[in-house]
Amino acid sequence: MADLKSNIAFLQEACKNPRARLDYYLKQGKKVVGCFPVYTPEELIHASDMIPMGLWGGQTQLKLAKSYLPPFACPIMQSNMELGLSGAYQGLSAVIIPVLCDTFRCMTQNWRFGVPSIPMIPIVYPQNRKSPASVDYLISEYENVLTMLTTITGKMMNEKALAETIAIYNEHNAVMREFAKVANDHLDIVTPQVRHTVMKSAFFYEKSEHTAIVREIVEELKKLPAYPFTGKKVILTGITCEPDELLNIFTENHMAVVGDDLAQEMRQYRTDTPEKGGGGLKRLALQWNSRHGCSLIYEEGKPRGKMLVNLCKENGAGGVVTCMMKFCDPEEYDQPYFEADLREAGYPYLTIEIDQQNTSYEQIRTRIQTFSEMI
Repeated sequence: MADLKSNIAFLQEACKNPRARLDYYLKQGKKVVGCFPVYTPEELIHASDMIPMGLWGGQTQLKLAKSYLPPFACPIMQSNMELGLSGAYQGLSAVIIPVLCDTFRCMTQNWRFGVPSIPMIPIVYPQNRKSPASVDYLISEYENVLTMLTTITGKMMNEKALAETIAIYNEHNAVMREFAKVANDHLDIVTPQVRHTVMKSAFFYEKSEHTAIVREIVEELKKLPAYPFTGKKVILTGITCEPDELLNIFTENHMAVVGDDLAQEMRQYRTDTPEKGGGGLKRLALQWNSRHGCSLIYEEGKPRGKMLVNLCKENGAGGVVTCMMKFCDPEEYDQPYFEADLREAGYPYLTIEIDQQNTSYEQIRTRIQTFSEMI
């Protein structure tokens, strides 16, 4: 069993060098499938005895991608396209792209023609989730994905394997939720950057492996006395909040992240797959219908604002920082609604722009410093 510091270091290294994680699994003889954000059905890959690995872009200079995507496309998609075209993803047996916004629709075809060496598997999620037909439709989409995965593995996934995978993923969700809770008692150790590392690193590990590491971290944290944090506490919302240079600005200003509604982080882990309700594919479809509070999912009444208010109350946060992904229409559409709820509840909020091609954070540093004096 590794100690707390070593386990955190393992996860930090995975986030800094995902390619090493890919090579690690390839050397084991495993096939690896790249998972575009958000809500890619990793369970189908895992149950097919392959490794799902998250593709969340990164800090890279755009050259080749400009021939495929307009400059106002999502930075994550631009980075993914650039990395795909430059050969950084070679070794992947396929990528799965969920079609959740207009940029994703373009991305499926751009990838098909730009990176033909890595097969592309699309999946379209239903947005009219109140209709009973949405479950049947999504099952058919999962079946199409499985058919394409079968061409890679040479064998069809079985129900027993899917049931075991669902249990592994639900266990991982529970451990991640426990980590988020326990971390708030140790904000001296679990800085914004460390918290993000633990969350993001899950995309580069087989889930049971990541569960074991995070569980050790949780147990080691529990052995320590609670830390009396005297700084400011905030909730993050948006698609993602990175890189580390940005997260460290919060630490510089004695601010801690005590909860989040980020697509790359807790949105992934707050909804379990039902233990009952039919076969594995149906239960995965029911899980999709149970997801909530996300800009990429249609919901009447826009409950995200009330959810953020509750997160602030439950975790003693003084305000909310919106990490607005540049050119992200779904997030921009949601913003006026949840900000109105925050304003009504008396919680201040700040919007910072997230751009994976950004190299300077001085303006953000000034804005976060000012916000820290408001809460």
